[in-house]
Amino acid sequence: MTNGNGTPPGAGAPPQLNVLAQYTKDLSFENPNAPASLGPQSQPPQINIQINVGANNLAPHEYEVTLSVEGKAENAGKMIFSFELAYAGVFRIQNVPQENLHPLIMIECPRLLFPFAREIIATAVRDGGFPPLMLDPVDFVGLYRQNLERQAAAQTKPS
Repeated sequence: MTNGNGTPPGAGAPPQLNVLAQYTKDLSFENPNAPASLGPQSQPPQINIQINVGANNLAPHEYEVTLSVEGKAENAGKMIFSFELAYAGVFRIQNVPQENLHPLIMIECPRLLFPFAREIIATAVRDGGFPPLMLDPVDFVGLYRQNLERQAAAQTKPS
C-alpha cells in the first residue's frame, strides 16, 4: 500500500530536484583569423573540448551548478576559432540523503544543463561563420569519477 504518491507509508518525503533558474554566466567566441579562416580548409580542423563542473551552496537546499565548456579548433597549428561558455543553473534539492547529495549535484545537475549549453555553443559557432559544432554527449558519471580520482591522488601525493 502507498500513500497516494508511490511512497510507502512511514517513508520520508520523496527526493526532489527542482530547476529554479538557468543562465549564461559567461560566453566568449573568437574567430581571430577571419575572414581567411572562413574559406575552404585543406583538411578538417582538430577540435579540442574541455568540460568542467563546479558547484556553490547558495542557501539551505539550493545550489548553483556551473557547467564550463571550452573549445578550440585548429588547422595546421593555426587557430580557426575558440569559445568559452559558463552555463549555470540554480537547483533546489530536498529529501536526499547526505551521501547522495554530492553525486547528484555533480552528475545529474550538469546533465540537465548540458543540452542547453550544447545549443548555445552550436549557435555561437554557426554565427561565427562555421557549421554548427554539435558536441557529443558527455559521460558525467565518468567525469565525476575522474575528478574524485584526481583529488584523491593530489591528497596522497607527498609535498
